Amino acid sequence: MVEHAAIRVVYRGGSKINFREPVITNDSRFLLCGSGESVKVYSTSTEECVHDLKGHTDLVTGVVLNPSNHLQAYSCSADGTVRLWDFTDGILIKTFIIGYHIYSIHVSEKHLGVLFLVVPMANEKGSDLLQLVAVHLPRTGDQVVETSELSAVLCDVSPNPSAVSFGTGGEYIAAAKGLQLEVFFFKKQKSYRFFLKSGMNKGVNNSFTCISCHPKEDCIASGHADGKIRLWRNFNQKKEYTYTTMHWHHNSVNTLRFTPEGTNLLSGGIESVLVQWRYTQENQKDFLPRLGAAITHIAVSPDGSLFCTSHADNKITIIQSSIKVSAIIQGLVEDDGVQTDLMIDPRSKALVLNGKPGHLQFYSLHRDKQLYNLDIVQQEYIHEQGLDQFQVVKAAFDTHGDWLATVEERRQNRSELEINLKFWAYDEQTQSFVLNTTVTTPHEDRITAMCFSPSPETTLLVTTSLDGHFKAWLLADHSDTQESASWSCDFVGGYHLLKPGCLCFSADGSLLALGFQEVVTVWSPTSWELLTTLSQPPGALRDLCFGRLSCSKYLLGTSTQNQLCCWNLLTCSLEWNTPMDVSLLQADPLSENMAAFCSQSGSTDLFVFKPSEPRPLYSKKAICTGKVERAIFAPRDQMLESSDEHSQWLNRSQLYFLTQHMDLMTFSTKTEEDRLLASSKQLMVDDSVAVTPFYLLLGKHKQEQQEKQEVLNNPLAERTQLPQGSIAIKELLETPAHVLPSASFLCSMFVRSLLMSNSSTRGEGEPAEDEMESESEEVDSDEEADPVHQRQDLCGSAPGPVEDVGAPALSKAQERELRRVRKFDHSWLSSLVDCKP
Repeated sequence: MVEHAAIRVVYRGGSKINFREPVITNDSRFLLCGSGESVKVYSTSTEECVHDLKGHTDLVTGVVLNPSNHLQAYSCSADGTVRLWDFTDGILIKTFIIGYHIYSIHVSEKHLGVLFLVVPMANEKGSDLLQLVAVHLPRTGDQVVETSELSAVLCDVSPNPSAVSFGTGGEYIAAAKGLQLEVFFFKKQKSYRFFLKSGMNKGVNNSFTCISCHPKEDCIASGHADGKIRLWRNFNQKKEYTYTTMHWHHNSVNTLRFTPEGTNLLSGGIESVLVQWRYTQENQKDFLPRLGAAITHIAVSPDGSLFCTSHADNKITIIQSSIKVSAIIQGLVEDDGVQTDLMIDPRSKALVLNGKPGHLQFYSLHRDKQLYNLDIVQQEYIHEQGLDQFQVVKAAFDTHGDWLATVEERRQNRSELEINLKFWAYDEQTQSFVLNTTVTTPHEDRITAMCFSPSPETTLLVTTSLDGHFKAWLLADHSDTQESASWSCDFVGGYHLLKPGCLCFSADGSLLALGFQEVVTVWSPTSWELLTTLSQPPGALRDLCFGRLSCSKYLLGTSTQNQLCCWNLLTCSLEWNTPMDVSLLQADPLSENMAAFCSQSGSTDLFVFKPSEPRPLYSKKAICTGKVERAIFAPRDQMLESSDEHSQWLNRSQLYFLTQHMDLMTFSTKTEEDRLLASSKQLMVDDSVAVTPFYLLLGKHKQEQQEKQEVLNNPLAERTQLPQGSIAIKELLETPAHVLPSASFLCSMFVRSLLMSNSSTRGEGEPAEDEMESESEEVDSDEEADPVHQRQDLCGSAPGPVEDVGAPALSKAQERELRRVRKFDHSWLSSLVDCKP
C-alpha cells in the first residue's frame, strides 16, 4: 500500500507544560517551559504564548537560562541534542549533538561554557543507571556542533531534575537518590555520601524526593516521602554533619526551592498548598492554599519578584513575592483518569473533554489555550489518595449546542456505584451551561455510551448500560405552560439480556444502531421498533458508525477480533470486511470520509476511506507511538480548495488526535502551512515592533508616503483638502520660531487662507452640514437675491473650466451656507491685520 507524503502530521499544542520545572527570565517578563517537542515562551503578565521554539524531534526534558547571556536559554531533549535559543526573537542559535538520551540539564554561573547533563551510563548497556556528566561546549561558529568530551561527575543519580542542585554559587553540587545524599566539591574534587535509615519498620518513608541548596550558605534542604523537610549543615566533613527537621506536609514533598537571597524556602506537595518557610525562623510559615491541584515544581525568578508553581493538572500558576496569584497558564488537561471522548462544542467550536477533577474544559484549537472550565460535579475536590470522589466519565452535545448531557460516577467500598445523569441548558445571558435536570441512578450499572439524536423534530438522548438496557430520554415540551423544560425517560429497551456497548444515530436521526456484544441491532427512534439485526464475525463490538451523505446506506463496525465490517442497510447484508485491529473509528460529519486508527507493533497507523470504495483515500504508517484512543473531526473555519484526490478529505474538516504524551496532533498540507506561515509573519511584523523614537520617525515617514500615494491615485482627494492642510498653516506651525517673519505678515496670510473665494467654492467646496429648517425666511430671501445660481442649478449645463468637469454639483444646503459666509461681516479682522507687534 502506497503512502501519501504530501500530508504531514504536525503538532498543534496540548502537550504537558508541567513535565519539567519552568524558568522565569531575569526581568520576570517571560516564562519558559518544555511542551512536548518544543519550548514555549509565555508572557507573565498576559498569559499569552509569545513564541513556540520548535526544533527538537523528541520530548523536551529540560530548560535553563544561559548564565553568560540572560537573553538566551538552553533546552535538552530525549533526541540527544542540546539547543541554544534566543527566546526574545524565537530564533535557534546553535545545536549541540550529545548522542545520548538526556534526562535533565543543569548550569552554574561559576562554570561558564559547561553544561551538566544526566545521561545513561555508557558502560552499562541495558541498565537503568544514570550519571551526571559535564559537557564543555566548543567555541565554534558552526550552527551544528558535535560534542564528544563528556566527563563524569556523579554516578548513579536520579532521573528527577529536582534531585540535583548547585550550592553556594557553584562550589559544590548535590544529588539525592533513594536514601542517599551525595555532595561533590569541585575544588577538592571529592564527594561525600550521607545515608538515612529506611524507617519502614516504624511506618515512615525517609526516601529523598527533592533537594535545594542555599545560594549563600552551606545548607542543603531535602524533601522526603513522609512529608518531612531536613536542613543539612556541616556536610563538608562526613562525620560531623548535622540536620534539623521541619514537618508540615502530610504526604510526599514534591519540590523545594530557596529564594535568590536565601531568606525563604518554598515547598509544595499533593496538598496543593504553597508553603513559605523562614530560613532562620523555621516555626514561622506563610501559606497560599487552594491552588487547584498537586504542586509538582516550583521556580523563582532571579530577582525574586515572582514565583511559579507547576501543577498536576497541566497548569502553571504565577505568584507574586507577596504570596498572591497574578496569572494562571492552563494547558490541556489529559491524564490517566480522563474517560470522556473528544467533542466539539457546536457554538464555540472548542475542543471539550475532561478538565480538572469534576470539570469539563473548553479548549481553543486555534489558540492552544483553555477558554474556561465547567463545574459538573459541583463539589469540593479533596486531594487525597485512596479517596473515592465523583468523576465525569461521559459527555455529549446536541446538534445545535443547546443541550449538554454528562454522566458522573463514584464507587464506594468497591461495590456500591453512584451514578448521576445531568442535563445542562445553554444560557444566552451568561454564555454558559446551566444545570436543568439531574437524574439519580439512571441505570443500575455503569453507562457505556450515550448520544443525542440529530433529528430536528425532537430532542432525544439515548444511553446504554452494562445492566443490559438502553434508555431514551426525551425533552418534555412545556411551551404552552410557564414551566421550564425538563427531561424524562421515554423508553427502556434491551435484546436477549445481552449487554449493549456502543450506539450511533444515522445522519438524519431516522435509525439507531446498537451493539449488543456480538450482535448489531437497528431500531426506529420514532416507534422504538426493532427493524433488523445484522450478522457479525466473532468478537464484541467496539465502535459503530453510520455513513454520511452519499454513503448513508452503509453502517460500519469494529470488533475486538480485529475485524472492520461494512453492512449495506438496503439489503441488510455484509458489504465487505477486512482484518484490521481498529482501536478507533471516526466519521467526518461534513463528508463521506471515515478515519480508522489501527494499532500495530507499538505504533498507530491511519487509514482514511469511503465506505463505498474498497481502497483508502489516504494512509500513513506510524503516525505516533503508542495507541490512539481519542480523535475528532473538527469543521474548518475556511474551506480548503485542494484538488488532489489524496488531500481532498482535509478540505472541509481537520482531524485531531491525542497521543499518549498528551500531544495534540493534526494533519496539514503544504499549501495550508504556507498560508499559516504568511499570516503569522504578517502579524509578527505588525505587532512586535517596539515603539521607539526611531520607529516613530520611520512610521511618520511611511505614513506620509502612503498619503502621497493616495493623493496620486485619487485626484479628487487633492481637490478636497481641508483648510488645515494649507501652506500657510504648515509654515506657521512647522517653521522654527527664530526664522519666522513678523506676526502681522503671518496673521494676514493665515486669515486669508481660511477664507474661501467665490470662484473656488463651486469646484472645491466641501460638503457642509445641513442648516436647521427653521431658517425659512433667510432661505427665501437668499433665493430671490441670487436667481442666476438657481438657473444654473436647474439647467445643469452651464459651461465652466475644464478642471471642474469632474467636480460634484453643490446641494442647496451648501449654496445656502456659501451665501451666508459671503454676507457675513469680516470687517473686524482688519484691526487684527493692521496691528503691529
